[in-house]
Amino acid sequence: MSWTRRTLTALAVCVLLPFGAAGCGTGGAHGHGSAVSPSPVGKVLGDTDDTGRHLREVDKKNAPGVGIEVTPDQAGGWDVLLTLRHFRFSPAGVRPRALPARGLVYLLVDGRLVSRLRAHGYHLADRLVPHGTHHVTARLYADDGTVWAVHGKPVESTADITASGAETDSATPPSGEGSADPSEATVTVTVGP
Repeated sequence: MSWTRRTLTALAVCVLLPFGAAGCGTGGAHGHGSAVSPSPVGKVLGDTDDTGRHLREVDKKNAPGVGIEVTPDQAGGWDVLLTLRHFRFSPAGVRPRALPARGLVYLLVDGRLVSRLRAHGYHLADRLVPHGTHHVTARLYADDGTVWAVHGKPVESTADITASGAETDSATPPSGEGSADPSEATVTVTVGP
């Protein structure tokens, strides 16, 4: 009688398998042209950022945004403060998938990844910002590793900072006024798309 059960089981699998596979599609994900992979959140483009991550295009209307402020820390180094718009940090350990306006921020100094942030603040060590001008960039990423983008450009914000001396203990006023003390730092913020 065991051969009868096996035959019935095999027959049931053969009959039900096509019905189960029919429900596995993503619906409207077909025919996206240049998309790398289908997704319910935005459109993954073939273009990449300078770190090699694919861009995830979203409409500008409700697109996430990030602002960055970098100030010298009295104890040494730099304090980075992020402001977010239409974006929330995902907790560590989430599944690698894109959810609307969620993810993390990559902090880059002169194009090099310094940290993956899931908080609004970060302390940047002096050794990462030696004497000279540097670009500190905050870029928004989805949890699947794609870069949030608007009009084909990553959603990011960059602050240009200049470390003028061994210690960076005050910021130069925006008007350019202030002392010519070589320990001062110049902070210029450029807001991205």
